[in-house]
Amino acid sequence: MAKTATHIYVLNYNGRALLEECLPSLIAAAQASSAPCRVSVIDNASTDDSIDYLEGAWPEVGLIREPNRGLASFNSVLARTAEPIVLLLNNDVKLEPGAVDPLVEAIESNDDALFAAPLCWTFDGLEYEGMRTRVTTSYGLVRGCARVPGHWDRIHLPDLTASAGPVLAVHRERFLALGGYDPVYFPGRIEDLDLGFRGWMAGLRGYYVPASVAYHKGFGAFEPAFGKRGCDRLAARNTLIFAWKNLSGRRLVGHLAWLPFRVVHSLLMGRSGFVSAALDAVGMLRRVLAIRRDQHVGRGDWVVRQEAFFARFRY
Repeated sequence: MAKTATHIYVLNYNGRALLEECLPSLIAAAQASSAPCRVSVIDNASTDDSIDYLEGAWPEVGLIREPNRGLASFNSVLARTAEPIVLLLNNDVKLEPGAVDPLVEAIESNDDALFAAPLCWTFDGLEYEGMRTRVTTSYGLVRGCARVPGHWDRIHLPDLTASAGPVLAVHRERFLALGGYDPVYFPGRIEDLDLGFRGWMAGLRGYYVPASVAYHKGFGAFEPAFGKRGCDRLAARNTLIFAWKNLSGRRLVGHLAWLPFRVVHSLLMGRSGFVSAALDAVGMLRRVLAIRRDQHVGRGDWVVRQEAFFARFRY
């Protein structure tokens, strides 16, 4: 049984329908927790009727209004939070009633835990969604993936995970000491892999806890806002930013060597999205390099720890 009081935070932007669908399961999960557990919605300046709905239908749910910083809105809220362990959810996530305790217990029992993530299914419960994340490098680009070869044999086994996006519990102080989610990725995509990588480099770990079960709609808020092409473009831009911000040694050299070929191939295939994403990333290069310097990327045994990360989560 979990001993630590916790708090479920739900990040919302124009997700009134998703809140209506998902909040009942979150309230039930909070009530089933063995330690006190509250639920609050962080509203990122929604322009729909999300706030009116929450105030009318769920007065017992906390409401925190924040400027729209994407996942980085969690950072400022957690800086004002008392609970040592908190759950961070997208607004398109449901929880099983017993989901909270296993995540809290995983962090309580591991001194190196940065976060703990549940076994996650699609909303219909038929398809594995994650969060046992593995990592590969394909033609110079780093990619995290949960549906890897043989994953069905392992999804019910506890393990480490490289990242967890839509639902995770975090050790609040360790999360904040790392700087939380990096706002350079705004409006979103890849922040979770960046957090997991930075945690690993600092000696912290992410735990996959299949005893906890969640359901994720996937792109429930993002796709209506940006469309599929816009989501793909953000993913490509932020994958480039991840490489320029974090990688060193032969892995960075390989990334830079492949990049011109990727651009030329995209142009020849009439796929302008990657080229546009690359131009967007180049426009942010000065900011990215400043972050890279602040992180001391490449210094000391950086490459050794970096390669240990890719070796541990290879598939």
